[in-house]
Amino acid sequence: MSIPVIAFFNNKGGVGKTSLVYHLAWMYSDLDISVLAADLDPQANLTAAFLSEARLEELYESQPDGTIFGCVKPLLRGVGDIMKPHPVRISDNLTLLAGDLELSAFEDELSQQWSACLDRKERAFRVLSAFYRTMQTIAGEKGARLVLVDLGPNLGAINRAALISADYVVIPLSPDLFSLKGLENLGPTLRDWRKQWEERIKKNPVSGLLLPAGSIKPLGYIVLQHSIRLDRPVKAYEKWIARIPKVYAEKVLDKSALPGVTITNDPECLSLLKHYRSLMPMAQEAVKPIFHLKPADGAIGAHVSAVSACYQDFESLANKILERASIQPPVKQLTP
Repeated sequence: MSIPVIAFFNNKGGVGKTSLVYHLAWMYSDLDISVLAADLDPQANLTAAFLSEARLEELYESQPDGTIFGCVKPLLRGVGDIMKPHPVRISDNLTLLAGDLELSAFEDELSQQWSACLDRKERAFRVLSAFYRTMQTIAGEKGARLVLVDLGPNLGAINRAALISADYVVIPLSPDLFSLKGLENLGPTLRDWRKQWEERIKKNPVSGLLLPAGSIKPLGYIVLQHSIRLDRPVKAYEKWIARIPKVYAEKVLDKSALPGVTITNDPECLSLLKHYRSLMPMAQEAVKPIFHLKPADGAIGAHVSAVSACYQDFESLANKILERASIQPPVKQLTP
């Protein structure tokens, strides 16, 4: 039985996607749900969020086979299949499949093999399923109940291969023009990739090769990085927020938007997250999520209530994602 894979993706950058995956991974760990965080963005920002500079140096200089590129490198060289992965243990319930800047070298190979699938080439299917098989191998070995995938902001071959590996996709958004324009492009692209993979998977010549279903089911959207004044978005963002439900329904779900739906009552909106500006640098310095900050880290005074609010926000979001993905939620809730 495969482990559910949830990708977090928007082809518009700067929407807080990596921070979202990082905090959700820690929240699931806190909720006693074993999770694999997979960094499939060649920029490797998620990996940098999890690991100290010293640990990063050790990983890339002494354990290059501990990254996603180390796993797929034999396929790029044409000398074999994926290597046995060596993920990074972050906590008892949290494992990291580290990213790697060298992964960008895999882009052209993935692009070429996408077409070769139509010719029933065995190697093409091994290349395109490499991400999926690597993640499933680690998740199975670590007893993970779900996989969270961080992706870069583009519609290239790496992200196409990563997204066909996903059962679900969550779309982080910021309330601005460019985020909405990215959303308009994203929906049709996901449908095209899903349809194209369905055509290809029928031509697989290798019996028993583990391939992703490529369902890429939209799970919902999350709005991040909005400014708050009196608990409401400032007027500069209100018009963009108001447009999100309609654009998401029409472009991502491919259906007509219901009248009267706003971001506050849209069932597709998973969360409207605050931007914890003053706490983010503190958390980065401490190499921990915002909701783990302690007075010793500098979280004192008004920061204490903000840390607690952040925990509640992410706990609620984590459980909503579990519900939408039909994953059994934890019995015990851990809100402080």
